[in-house]
Amino acid sequence: MSKARYGYGWLLKWILAAILLAVGLTVLFNKEIVFFITGVILVIFSIFRVVPLLKSLNKEVLRTLNLIEVIFGVILGVIMIYVGVNALKNDGEITSTLSLVYKYTLVFVLAFRAIIFLYSVTFLEEKTEQPKFWFHLALFAAASMIVVLKDFDETWVAYLLLIISIAGSAYLGYDGFGGYKKYREYSKALNDGKVKTKQVEKELPETNQPIVEKEEDERPYIS
Repeated sequence: MSKARYGYGWLLKWILAAILLAVGLTVLFNKEIVFFITGVILVIFSIFRVVPLLKSLNKEVLRTLNLIEVIFGVILGVIMIYVGVNALKNDGEITSTLSLVYKYTLVFVLAFRAIIFLYSVTFLEEKTEQPKFWFHLALFAAASMIVVLKDFDETWVAYLLLIISIAGSAYLGYDGFGGYKKYREYSKALNDGKVKTKQVEKELPETNQPIVEKEEDERPYIS
């Protein structure tokens, strides 16, 4: 029996792709889950980056501003999770008031993140890369667009999550296909006897030195 050369990572990727696609479709038909997912994203994004972020900032005012953003993110995330769980318990009842609250919560989160970043770069001399600068400008533009759109609600985010889930599942499925192809190629080569196993033989070290036999001293002992 040959030792496994290729693992089963491709199988895990296919399972994750199916789960991701199922979540995207579930969100589309159950809008209350959008509140729950949004809240989880806010909490994870806030908590997981707080320690590295605060340790890497070299000014107290920067640390204070980012800590305030983290606190707001956690609070709003917990509120979103609470609303989502209650909506699930009440058979998915989402009122127009909750949709309006969701809309402006999203606006606040996006705009606040963009404002803090741009303020830090412009007035507090925080150095950054160009992609991050344009990304935060895009966040501010997205927040402004959401305010202008009167019919914006959690349905828009549900479609966005569906698009992300389809793209992610497609990537995982394609990557898993490549891993499975290599796995089957190796299995075929193994059955055809084309896989060479390496055998390491331990040999005794050779020496050219002559073996010297110890001769007995036949000389008489003189006292």
